[in-house]
Amino acid sequence: MGKLTILALRVVLAVVLAGTVFVQTVIVPLLAADLTEAGPGADAVRVPVVVLIVLGLVCVQITLVCVWCLLTMVRRGTVFSPAAFRYVDVVIGAVSAGALLTFGLGAVLAPGEGVAPGVVLLIGGTGVAVAGVALIVLVLRMLLARAVATDVEATALRSELGEVI
Repeated sequence: MGKLTILALRVVLAVVLAGTVFVQTVIVPLLAADLTEAGPGADAVRVPVVVLIVLGLVCVQITLVCVWCLLTMVRRGTVFSPAAFRYVDVVIGAVSAGALLTFGLGAVLAPGEGVAPGVVLLIGGTGVAVAGVALIVLVLRMLLARAVATDVEATALRSELGEVI
């Protein structure tokens, strides 16, 4: 991966991370205030919705930090090592947790008349899509494992060839 590509991705990661921090510090409190003013029916969902949104943003932030660390490994040429699995496993966990939080948000909003059933269905579909991303990252982890094994094997073969020559 080229230096320009890594730099561009780091800029995107930094902007998204700053955006999530902005949402956590500005938008979520405003949402909580709006839900407080919405009436007695909204009081039951105010705290769960705010907690689920904050935890979802934390999942996104964890994923961004792990991708940043993986980019550092790419830049150093060490991404095909067992150390990369730690970051990939954390990404899988964070994305899976995000999917569960999305389903939880749908479950919190489903009862009552406050939210249309179509919105709850869209939230459920989003949860399925996020779970699909976790599965894709799991497949990519398997590919990384195969690449690491191939790299170890190639290093051993080079060592043997060096001894023969």
